[in-house]
Parts: sequence; structure tokens; C-alpha cells
Amino acid sequence: MNAQICSRAGFVCILIALIFSAYSARLIHLQVGRHEELADEAARTTAKKKVITATRGKIVDVRGEVLADNVPVYKVVVDGSILPPKDREALAGILARNLGIAPEKVAERISSDRRYIVVKNGVEASAVENLKEELDATQLRCVLYEHSPKRSYPNESMLAHVLGYLDHEGTGIQGVEKMMEPYLRGEDGFVYTEKDRRGREIVAYRGMERPARDGMTVELTVDMGMQAVVERELDAAYERYNPNMITAVFVRPRTGEILAMATRPTFDPNNYKQAPAEAMKNRAILDKFEPGSTFKLVVIAAALNEHAVSPEQQFFCENGRFRYGGTTLRDDIHSFGSLSVHDILVRSSNIGCAKIALQIGPETLHEYIRRFGFGERTGLGLPGEIAGTVHPVHKWSGLSITRVPMGHEVAVTPLQSAMSMAAIANGGEMMMPQIIRSVRDSSGDEVISLKPTLVRRVVSPEAASEVASALQDVVAEGTGKNAAIPGFKVCGKTGTAQKVDPKGGYASGQLVVSFAGYFPANDPEVAGIVLVDNAKTPGTSNYGGTIAAPVFSAIGRGIAHEMDLVPEAGEPDEATIAALVPRTKNPEKDVN
Repeated sequence: MNAQICSRAGFVCILIALIFSAYSARLIHLQVGRHEELADEAARTTAKKKVITATRGKIVDVRGEVLADNVPVYKVVVDGSILPPKDREALAGILARNLGIAPEKVAERISSDRRYIVVKNGVEASAVENLKEELDATQLRCVLYEHSPKRSYPNESMLAHVLGYLDHEGTGIQGVEKMMEPYLRGEDGFVYTEKDRRGREIVAYRGMERPARDGMTVELTVDMGMQAVVERELDAAYERYNPNMITAVFVRPRTGEILAMATRPTFDPNNYKQAPAEAMKNRAILDKFEPGSTFKLVVIAAALNEHAVSPEQQFFCENGRFRYGGTTLRDDIHSFGSLSVHDILVRSSNIGCAKIALQIGPETLHEYIRRFGFGERTGLGLPGEIAGTVHPVHKWSGLSITRVPMGHEVAVTPLQSAMSMAAIANGGEMMMPQIIRSVRDSSGDEVISLKPTLVRRVVSPEAASEVASALQDVVAEGTGKNAAIPGFKVCGKTGTAQKVDPKGGYASGQLVVSFAGYFPANDPEVAGIVLVDNAKTPGTSNYGGTIAAPVFSAIGRGIAHEMDLVPEAGEPDEATIAALVPRTKNPEKDVN
């Protein structure tokens, strides 16, 4: 009997041991094997995943001036699930006083039992602090404050087309904001939270949170001192000439760095929704135009580089009327007899350039047009840049060889034109234009450092020097006299072109005028272009020499001051140049 009892007791013990072993195994499986899975499930069902918003990176200029920043604002949220009905009226009054909303509207919003009720977006930090103080005194713990910084552009419309703006979701839409979106936006973090009986937020699951990774700081090549000069002079010219559009780009020839870029009309990226679409276009890279006479440097440079002509070689310019291909090509305003290659560029002879083009042939001319970067994007990287239009030789007409050299039948962007001039300034080497200088992480460590990039050698140093000599005389004695800058030798070229009519041919009386140049001539620090679309100029003829060149001069003076350039010995000062202004009273002389 005792043996039987012992046997049963042993069986019970073994059974109990097996049961506890099974429970232990199950517990170990749940605690160890499925810990992460069950923790995630518990987090989903009992805790709230709170997003920790990453702070968008800043955009700064080359001197560190902040161009795009973040203003600390908040989203005020109420958790209606823990708000007692008896307290709703009191809470509505507190929120209304501090947030500037009518009490009845607040009461309507917080009448729900939903856990997430947005009361107001974009609340400034000072208002949040006042709200917190008043709520702390009442012991109401159902209000949350979500940090949601607002993008701010402290310089308002200045550099707007380059910077771009953000949409309502905080995504870059235009300019550098879009171009550098992957670096600027950062990466949001998260944390799972619960609330205690008093409604206070507590961290529910340690180890499951992920900190936010803030966006990086993007440094531009732009100098806001020079940018201010450009924008000031464009504003004055826009008011004076009332054009459809005016734009300017200035670069450092040796590096390709963009120093300033501006367009009028413009907009304020802080209030981009109020701006018309036409005001938001960065015309320097999005518009194309027939360049007119600024394009003549291409054919002259090509012929010199191919040794097809010499600077002193004479061409008969037909006394202003050249019959070719059944039509007559004319020189505007002046009639020339024989001119040297040098003077053909200085005097801007259409006929002389056409004859030089005939000598080198269409294939060679087309090759150099492409070498100078026309017909392709520059590589700047700003969104939306266009390539312009350069037709292949097999699509040229019998007249194209005489029309392309004077800037017809091609379409270029202002940036392309500026970079072609910069290539001459840089001894024949074309640099890739650069708007981004570096990218730094939130710790200040440099992540990316962009160095100057050589695109190609366009022409030899000798050919570039010969073209530069002619471009200097364009300003000293030719069509670009109004582009002179006190104390400095200036090289450049004027351009005047009829606007293409979308219906075909050219629009009567519609002109795009420009001046592209660089300075100081012997050691170029700055190259650029000013382009004016359809200026209204009562009493003044609409030519590159009378409209765009003076704007270039005014900008050049300001930039020279900003760069602390030392005036060259023997160059005319401000008073001497001012004494020459009466020459513009005869707008029909040397202004095309």
C-alpha cells in the first residue's frame, strides 16, 4: 500500500515538474525568442509612436551668412480621450486666449474624444511657453506640443530664384532646396510613448526609439555682398526700362563659381503662394534667346584657333550690304569697307563675321559652338536648366553659315553666354559653373567639398588672348563704351537681337539686348552677363550698348568694391568716365 502511494506521489511530482517545465519553456520562448515581436505588438496596441522631426539643414553663402533657416514653431494638439467633459470649457478658454482663436471654435474642435486633435499649426515658441504656464497652474495635462519648424528666408526675395522654396509638406520644390533635398531634409526619428493617470507622457519602450538625424548645412559659392549689388542695380534698371524681364549672372572665371545670380521680376519664398508663376522662373537657366552679336566671339575664336585667319587679316565688308544666297546681309547703322579680324569684332560687323565663317566652313563653326558649351546643359545642377538650341549642320539652310555667326538660328541661356565669356577670360579653358561649395553635417564636419572642374579647353591661350584684345577694344572704343568701369580695363561684347515670333519669323520692335564681359582685363576676377528683354526706352534706342552695358558697368563698380580690387594704374577714374556720358546722346553711334 505504501509502495502504491509512493508511486502515485512520484507520478504527481513528475507531472508537476513536467508542467512547470513546459510553462518555463513557454516563458523562456516568449521572453527571449519572441521578445522583439511581442514588444512591437505591445507598442502598437498600448503605446503611441511619436515622430521626432528632423531639423532641415541651413543654406549659407560663402561667408557663412544664413540664407535659409528654420523658425521654431509648434503644432498644438489635444488628446480628447483623457480630457474630462467638465474641463473642456475651461481648456477651450485657455487655448483661445493663448492661440488667438475664438473660444467657440476651440470648443468645437476639442469636443471629440479622439486622441489626436490639432488645435493650431505654426504657433510661435513664446505663445507655447505662455500656454504651458497657464495649463500647469490648472493641472490640465491633455495638451501636446509638436515641434514643426517653419522654413524662413531672412533676406526675403534676395537670391530667391537660386534658393527655391518648400511645399506644404516641407519638400524642396525649386532651386537649391530641391537640388540638395537629400542632404537638407535629414531623417526623422521616433519614440513610443504612453501616458500615466495624470496624462503625463512617459517613454514606454526604452531601446525602441530612434533619434532624429538633422539635415546638413549647404554652403553656396554666392557672395551676398555681390548679390546685393546685382539685385540693387537690376531693381533700378527694371524700374527705369520696364522690361518684360532682366537677368544677370556673374562668375569667377578661374573656378566657375557663381558669385551672383538674379532675375526680375522676382518673388518672396516666404510667401511663394502669392507670387505669379512668371515671377518664380530663374531666367538665367530657364529662358533661351537668340544672343545676337555676343555670339560673334565664337566665330572669331574658332577662326583664330584654327589659324584660318590672323588678327590683322583684312576682310572687305561690302560697304554695309553683302549679297549672298539670294538675300542681302546688312551691317546695322554703319557701313564698313575693309576691316581687320580684330576690328570686325570691335565694330561688330555682321558681314565681316559672315565672311570669316564662310572661310572656316559650317562643320568647323558648329564644332566650336558646341565646344563653347552651347546646345547642352552647363552642369550647374539647379533644377530645370535647359540646353538651348543648336541645330545640327545637316539642318542648316544655305543662309545659316552667314546668319549663325551674328547670333541668329541659335538659342542660348544667359548662363551659357556668361560661361562662354568666362572661357575667354580663363585663357581658353571652360570651367563647369558651380553653385555649391561644400556640405557639412550637424556636427560641422565637412561631408562634401566641391572643387573647380575643368570641362574642356575650348581654344588655345594664344587664340583666347587675341579675342580678349579685341573685346577690350570693344569697351575702350567700340560698341561697349558704356560698360566701362572706373580704374579697370574691361573686356566684353554687346548684343542686340530681335525676339523670335512663336508664329514664325521675328516680332517687330521686340528686342533682347545684352552685354557680356569680364574684368580686370589682364587678371580676370569676374565675368558675367546682363540681359534685358524688351526694354521700353522712350528717348533712348534699345541696344545692348545703351541699355545692358550701363547696368553691367554699375554692377561691376559695386563688385570691384566688394572684392577690394585695386584699380589699375593709368585707367580712367569715375570723373573721367562720367565726362564721356554725353556720347550716349547719339544712340545711333556704336551701340549694337
